[in-house]
Amino acid sequence: MENTPQVSRLHIALIGLRNAGKSSLLNAWVGQDVAIVSDVAGTTTDTVRKPVELPGLGACLLLDTPGFDDTDRQLGQLRIDRMQASVKQADIVVMVASGPILTEEEREWTDMLKRKGTPWMVVLAKADLLRNADREAEHFAEELKVPAVAVSALRRTGFDRLNEALLQILPPDFGKETITGHLAKEGDRVLLVMPQDKEAPKGRLILPQVQTIRELLDKKCIVTCCTPDKMEQALATFHKSPELIITDSQVFPQVFGLKPADSKLTSFSVLFAAYKGDAKALRDGAKSIARLTEHSHVLIAEACAHVPANEDIGRVKLPRLLRKRIGEGLEISFVNGRDFPKDLSPYQLIIHCGACMFNRRYVLDRIRSAQEQSVPITNYGMAIACLTGILDKIDLA
Repeated sequence: MENTPQVSRLHIALIGLRNAGKSSLLNAWVGQDVAIVSDVAGTTTDTVRKPVELPGLGACLLLDTPGFDDTDRQLGQLRIDRMQASVKQADIVVMVASGPILTEEEREWTDMLKRKGTPWMVVLAKADLLRNADREAEHFAEELKVPAVAVSALRRTGFDRLNEALLQILPPDFGKETITGHLAKEGDRVLLVMPQDKEAPKGRLILPQVQTIRELLDKKCIVTCCTPDKMEQALATFHKSPELIITDSQVFPQVFGLKPADSKLTSFSVLFAAYKGDAKALRDGAKSIARLTEHSHVLIAEACAHVPANEDIGRVKLPRLLRKRIGEGLEISFVNGRDFPKDLSPYQLIIHCGACMFNRRYVLDRIRSAQEQSVPITNYGMAIACLTGILDKIDLA
């Protein structure tokens, strides 16, 4: 459980007013003093993340967020923005009610959660202070049409009912996505052609490679790995063509030129387009590259923050390919981590990385945001396949 990557865990965000009892709930839930608890309003100033194993739910990540009524003049809005970013990542939202009657701000958030469509529920975390907490929870459930339970963080009671309620609203498709989808099945021979450049930490494989290899082994596939310069030798060891070849998008042309005609070809980034997001939307977004001009503005978004290497794919190689196709006047901007503009109207295209550091819910939220603003969005693998002329020749999971 401890080795499950955070991005693969069920994300559960605790939201509510300041001093509603979110941090006390978190601490009692996991049986540890994870979050600082105080009577001072606004003690939680940034999201606290706690990996945990919950009965029936498996590996989860609990997100204790700042109060959405933060009024600090200098930092209040920044904290609220961080809280909202946590909600975008959440597979389930738990609203911790401040009392038996919802405040105006709490009602605004319940309305927002209904519109957003994220599964959610209500918790009364200070049941020990209420005369009939269970009845109050039933009232919330009847009024809001979502599960509601009363929990005492002080006495550590009610958590079994909380876990049961979460199981009721668990997204039915959570954890059922696979990286390789229908492209690989038991007994298939799969060749992974993996550049080991400056982007790959010495002595380690990058996360998408590790996750893909593990899934292929779980599927009982026969996996062979090589670097691009050894691809011909690797293919020579097969008595017939491998069913599938997976590579890095940046060596698509080289690998495509050596690929047997009857082998399927894809890349880690293309696979993650479906695993983490919407492959069709991202493929359609890549086709919009044909409409770009030297007056266009492209946003390149990276999930992880790192110091770019000399041949960084997002900061160097992809811009080089774009400008070679479109022209040197093409304007390109960059964001990384959770910095993503609310207003996407200045851009004619968004190119996202494979998002191995984000969970699926967060990536889908970004795709939805782009679609709502009519801005095409794609990812590295799809964009490079388009720029190298093989977008229609690669296979989607």
